[in-house]
Amino acid sequence: MMYNNLLVEIKNRILYITINRAAKLNALNKDTLAELSAVIKDFITNAKAGVAIITGDGPKAFVAGADISEFANFTVAEGQQLATDGHTNVFDLIENSPKPIIAAINGFALGGGLELAMACHIRIASENAKLGLPEVTLGLIPGYGGTQRLTQLVGKAKALEMILTADMVRAEDAKSIGLVNEVTPEYALITKCEELAEKMLSRAPLALTSALKAVNAFYSKDKNGYIVEIEEFGKLFGTDDFKEGTQAFIEKRKANFTGR
Repeated sequence: MMYNNLLVEIKNRILYITINRAAKLNALNKDTLAELSAVIKDFITNAKAGVAIITGDGPKAFVAGADISEFANFTVAEGQQLATDGHTNVFDLIENSPKPIIAAINGFALGGGLELAMACHIRIASENAKLGLPEVTLGLIPGYGGTQRLTQLVGKAKALEMILTADMVRAEDAKSIGLVNEVTPEYALITKCEELAEKMLSRAPLALTSALKAVNAFYSKDKNGYIVEIEEFGKLFGTDDFKEGTQAFIEKRKANFTGR
């Protein structure tokens, strides 16, 4: 499938998704969100890719926010529908992906851009990255999960400070508060993400899926994370990968997982 706002490529079972709107600092407009939804849905079912990396084109921005011009004149109902569609079709879809998705944060990750990064399972930032939720400067609040995911990641006090002041944090500060996993030089950003992706690809795919499901259950109000963990743990005993993994351990060799 051809995309107008994304560059999409699969190499060595890694799906590379680059938001290709550098002239607009990779802002998320309606069409870009629709394309992201389509590519993530394909990734979930595509056996050729086991891990995805999302980044932005150019050195300035991962995603500098949403395309404000598209919703400046929205009504209350239209604003609520905008947020609902974003949650359902993109951000929740990413968070609940059964395969790992890594955000490679190059430059600004603001507003919807930070919300996109927070929906990913792991965040790696370049040294020049700046992260923030500036929505209150527009008379809004984050609408794509930012109030919830930022609080989960950094705690209530820091989340409120960032949201209420609209201040940006630099990459190293983002790491210190748990907003990003690692900080790398700009030139090493994708390489670091690839290292993590390759390590995950060497693990049992069904176990990765179960781990993602169990961890996400902790944040679901209608699920008991302990019960989900027990169920997922038990199910894995019926997989070929469990048999292969345990046999490889006993035989002191590298496991050859097949995702069955």
